[in-house]
Amino acid sequence: MSNDTIKVGAVIYDPRVTVIWGIIADFFKEEGLEIECIFYKDYEKQVDGLMNREIDIAWNSPLAWLDAYTRTNGKCQMGSMRDTDRDRKSCFIVRKDSGITNLDGLRGRTIGFGAIDSPQARLIPINHLYKNGLEYGEDYTEIRFDIGIGLHGDHIGGELEAIKALLEGTVDASVTLDLNWEAWKKDGSIDENQLVCIDTTDLYDHCIFVAHPEFSHERFKEWQKVLHRMDYSNEAHQKMMDMEGLKEWVEGRITGFQQLCESHDYLKRVLTR
Repeated sequence: MSNDTIKVGAVIYDPRVTVIWGIIADFFKEEGLEIECIFYKDYEKQVDGLMNREIDIAWNSPLAWLDAYTRTNGKCQMGSMRDTDRDRKSCFIVRKDSGITNLDGLRGRTIGFGAIDSPQARLIPINHLYKNGLEYGEDYTEIRFDIGIGLHGDHIGGELEAIKALLEGTVDASVTLDLNWEAWKKDGSIDENQLVCIDTTDLYDHCIFVAHPEFSHERFKEWQKVLHRMDYSNEAHQKMMDMEGLKEWVEGRITGFQQLCESHDYLKRVLTR
């Protein structure tokens, strides 16, 4: 490949990732912009790859964004995100027969969380509990479902196990991403007659493209222009977009990562005191 090829990193959180990026690479080639996809087994290695210039652009989770942002002193370039990455929230779920109607009712109870590094199923919810008067390690017992550590919750594994534990009665509440909660209600994975959402976090954003600070700003702009030409009404694009869970690529923003930054700082304080 020529030196003009843009190297893009993606984490294989699911086998379909290679299919998704194969379709994206073909599309970029048709548009006259060559990209090479470099795959990583977890986000830490991907951020390392970005820092080492193995890749020019990384498709990052929120936590990987924070890692790249911190390691570049805020100089990494922010790119696009999916429409579905904007304005997400985490849901606090209990059994309807539990008698728990609000977050204060979780005091002294056991809460099921996703993996240790999941923004939506652990980090942001822990910070939300703290903001509502429930201290981590003191006011409730954490039970984690550490499935896919290193993938930053980019899968339903831990969240689904936490919901199952709730149904089985081994935890008093569980947390999950709103999109998963809605999908499971729709497909019958959970019975709405048994479970109820008692609270949600404030809105936050999810995945975002991040480029190395020294990667050409013009090339990055060019890359994003092409990316935004993907069209859901085009059948070939639609297959990939359905797999990746979006209807359109939108402009990225970092305002939606505030809660994640707060949770990172809060847990750092709590665990080092």
